[in-house]
Amino acid sequence: MVGSALIAGVSGIVGNNLARHLIGHGWEVSGLARRPPGDIEGLRPVAADLLDPAGLQAALAEHRPSHVFITTWMRQATEAENIRVNAAMVRNLLGALRPGRSVRHVALVTGLKHYLGPFESYGKGSLPATPFREEQPRLDIENFYYAQEDEVFAAAAQDGFGWSVHRPHTIIGYALGNAMNMGVTLATYATLCRETGRPFLFPGSAAQWNGLTDMTDARLLARHLEWAATTEAARDQAFNVVNGDVFRWNWMWSRIADWFGLPSAPFPGEGIPLEQQLADAVPVWRQIAERHRLAEPDLGCLASAWHTDADLGRPIEVVTDMSKSRRLGFLDYQATDAAFFDLFDRLRQARIIP
Repeated sequence: MVGSALIAGVSGIVGNNLARHLIGHGWEVSGLARRPPGDIEGLRPVAADLLDPAGLQAALAEHRPSHVFITTWMRQATEAENIRVNAAMVRNLLGALRPGRSVRHVALVTGLKHYLGPFESYGKGSLPATPFREEQPRLDIENFYYAQEDEVFAAAAQDGFGWSVHRPHTIIGYALGNAMNMGVTLATYATLCRETGRPFLFPGSAAQWNGLTDMTDARLLARHLEWAATTEAARDQAFNVVNGDVFRWNWMWSRIADWFGLPSAPFPGEGIPLEQQLADAVPVWRQIAERHRLAEPDLGCLASAWHTDADLGRPIEVVTDMSKSRRLGFLDYQATDAAFFDLFDRLRQARIIP
């Protein structure tokens, strides 16, 4: 056994892929969620609520993980509530594990809102220059990512474990019912366009259509998490983590359209948000699901239009620097178009899309 891992948020896009990766590499893996998945062979499920300290302590009483991976958060109505709730989740988890004195490393997954700001002020105000680098200071604004980090740092100082912070860009990977899942959202949107004859319109901004960007494959992120948790030089460090290629959406959009056998509609100069385009799509998807005997007839369990709109609607170019990880030995690479295609293939095999 390499180590004993506890993954908080195992039902999400990061936690699901991380669990499969670690189990495949010989780890003993426990997965914590309110409703842990039952389809990950070898996973030890832990059903608990991170906002219920007493229930959490009871659920984890017999667990002695050497490594903890925090891959979850809960969206609230305001950033003040995001800070209160998400900081408490981290604090409660690490507090529940404290009596066991087993934890050697804690990895926290956040993201590029570290540099872009929270949803309330996303991509606005004075932002650091791109490509984003880990040594750039925090923005002078409240951000629940900072509050989560501070909880990890405080617990590390008290309990003596090492830590790592991982800042992926938009994540591509297999997970259903996830609040931030562009890959599955675009797959359902393309399917709707193909089945109904709607134009496959890019829903974002001109800055995203024309500017450079990058993304993060959940499988590469899983490898990065394991690497940082088991590499001494990566101890007590924050890392950006992206695939290693850059692209423009005006190229990627046509690649995705080709995979679905669609023409890529001309960009009209400013995109129509997916929330608007998909406003009437719930009954249409149900009809498509019935016609093709798909596994999930509820579009709301697949698409997260609001999050895809937030990413594709950004008014600035967003590119991420990976030099820090490269210098310390993490050299993995993933072509982003292939990451999309791998996901689409898996969705088709699982009968999520026809």
